[in-house]
Amino acid sequence: MILEQNVPLQPYNTFGIAARAEALVRVRSDDDLRAVLQDARLAHLPRTVLGGGSNVVLTGDVKGLVLKVEVPGLRLAGETDRHWIIEAGGGVVWHELVRWTLEQGWPGLENMALIPGTVGASPVQNIGAYGVELQDRFHALDAMDLFTGEVFTLNHAQCGFGYRDSVFKHASHGPEDLGLAGRAVILRVRLALPKKWKPELGYLDLERKMAETGNANPDARTIFDWVCAIRSAKLPDPAVIGNAGSFFKNPTVTPEQCADIIAREPKVVHYPMPDGTIKLAAGWLIDACGWKGKTVGHAGVYDKQALVLVNRGTAEHPCTGGEVMTLARAIQTSVYERFGIRLEPEPVVI
Repeated sequence: MILEQNVPLQPYNTFGIAARAEALVRVRSDDDLRAVLQDARLAHLPRTVLGGGSNVVLTGDVKGLVLKVEVPGLRLAGETDRHWIIEAGGGVVWHELVRWTLEQGWPGLENMALIPGTVGASPVQNIGAYGVELQDRFHALDAMDLFTGEVFTLNHAQCGFGYRDSVFKHASHGPEDLGLAGRAVILRVRLALPKKWKPELGYLDLERKMAETGNANPDARTIFDWVCAIRSAKLPDPAVIGNAGSFFKNPTVTPEQCADIIAREPKVVHYPMPDGTIKLAAGWLIDACGWKGKTVGHAGVYDKQALVLVNRGTAEHPCTGGEVMTLARAIQTSVYERFGIRLEPEPVVI
């Protein structure tokens, strides 16, 4: 275990916000994390877990200890009659996992290509795109309890997955409460990829690709390429323009609420959900309020996709987390005043 002091975090958050960690340890194994927990110098420090930094907004320097998860590893952990069980270390880049599984002939993650971030962060947010969520492919994970140092395993049911939600986003309020926010670090994730694969093509962008190409039966590699092309056209590369991906969750409403909005806004983009609710496209709502391309301070709304907030700062005048959150709150107010819908941010605000 190597303890680093006063570490710049600008390279470790995709928004490119300038901030520093009071102290930082790179966690590359179970033993690294145990060493942190056994070090008396670190026992009193608050802890912040950081993966790929693609889903955080830093509003200032981070006090205490940052645990930067860099656990490596990709392997076939086992198989059943119906699934291949793939294990990836928490520090593996998610998109590299998707690419690797397809190269091995194990499809199932292609709709989630180019989602930024690491494997360890994927269950926290229950990441998803183009009709597939992590929970649809999840098998189990290994995590370490930050209080006891014990490694434990959670199955699908124990993770409490919801839309961009899991037990890792909720604090525990008692012995019967399974909230794990601030209590655990995810070390490894195992996914169950179907041997009887079928394409997931229910999203409008993928339907357009089928129509454009005349390919009504794409294989997994083709869907991967389509998703990469769609996301690259819509979403800025964080290496070029700092951003945290989709900034707001797509809100869900009742059919009655949706009908009311459609009566006023016939072009509103909406998708029926299996539970009978209707999911609205948050990007469309933001665009309808006139925010696309607008800037507040050094934070802006991406001109190709209103769901993405971007860093318009410079080296001399960097964007701050405060500017990002000021813009986010202004957008929330606009959408609520026009549609009566409260948008929820996706990133974690630190």
